[in-house]
Amino acid sequence: MASNKKSSLSPFFPFLKIVTVIGARPQFIKAAVVSRAIQISNKKKKIQEILVHTGQHYDYLMDKVFFEELDLPQPHYHLGVGSGSHGKQTGIMLERIEAVLQKEKPGAVLVYGDTNSTLAGALAAAKLDIPIAHVEAGLRSYNRRMPEEINRLLTDHLSTFLFCPTTQAVQNLLKEGVRNGKGKIVKNVGDVMFDSILYYSKIAEKKPTILKDLDLFNPQSTIRNPQYYLATLHRAENTDDPKRLKSILKALNEIGKKAPIILPLHPRTKKMMKTYDLSPDDHRVKLIKPVSYLNMIALEKNARAILTDSGGVQKEAYWFKVPCLTLRDETEWVETVKSGWNILIGAGTRKILNGLKLIESRKSFRGERELFGHGKAGEIILHVITKHFMKVKRAAMDGQ
Repeated sequence: MASNKKSSLSPFFPFLKIVTVIGARPQFIKAAVVSRAIQISNKKKKIQEILVHTGQHYDYLMDKVFFEELDLPQPHYHLGVGSGSHGKQTGIMLERIEAVLQKEKPGAVLVYGDTNSTLAGALAAAKLDIPIAHVEAGLRSYNRRMPEEINRLLTDHLSTFLFCPTTQAVQNLLKEGVRNGKGKIVKNVGDVMFDSILYYSKIAEKKPTILKDLDLFNPQSTIRNPQYYLATLHRAENTDDPKRLKSILKALNEIGKKAPIILPLHPRTKKMMKTYDLSPDDHRVKLIKPVSYLNMIALEKNARAILTDSGGVQKEAYWFKVPCLTLRDETEWVETVKSGWNILIGAGTRKILNGLKLIESRKSFRGERELFGHGKAGEIILHVITKHFMKVKRAAMDGQ
């Protein structure tokens, strides 16, 4: 374990101790929502959250800056796992998380999403018979070649609490025989990322200077007049396949003839572009370092359209009402496609170009934000967990 130095904890005896396992950029954003709900609730209830950072993401722009911007408590444990093959990385995480759980003896373990950190946290808890709460349960791409699909499947079937972001996610679990009862609590709580967008988008309007820094926006103008496209590219199915990667970059070059494309470069993408000796035209595609959450919000809100293989960015485009092309063959967020704001386009150059032309010409879209809840997911998650453990405690006291 790289470090197990613990920050000072408030000197109260907690009604409930929760260990939260995170390790990747999207998880920091999601965890900030529930951590904030815990902090607010502690005015009434005594809940202790132990934050465990696996170290899956460790670059400043993919890690520490998010803790700073989101006001997320510093981890009590940083496991320093770093990068590696899926099996090796998950195995090291499992060993180190298990040691933390044995020491802390929490009432529950909270995991987010579908990364190796998610699965390792769930496996460690399951082997120690500790209830698991999975935030973003029930998502399915039905593509088992994706490591994320394996992670989310296994985590769901190990979990006690399955907090679904949408009605579709609940239906996906029902198809697999996972429903309320028999040790499972399944609930559509809405999407914690929507909570986050509602909370941080107002802050993002004031703080970031990235549009000005990149000369993308006239600060004197009060009218939304997008002059650029935003692209993100990080999934292994695209970055590790030279044919797909080349095809996507070729499409970005063509699109860049109309307006500049901003591409925050994920470390994996940067590595594979170098490996395959691929790069876009510098005059059409502006490669920048990974950006902070607030800067990303600013870029998304003001883009002409977004091209992405990120699940989170698909939803954020939908919430900001920015047309989106998903550079994948399937998506977990089918609601965004049904709304018309997102087109599932794959990696073919011609398909991407035609898809962008189509979505930019659309005259009307559906705009039901309620598909992802009402921005109260964090509060609902905490309520369900505490209600369950209060019931367990009362039953134990009655049995004495």
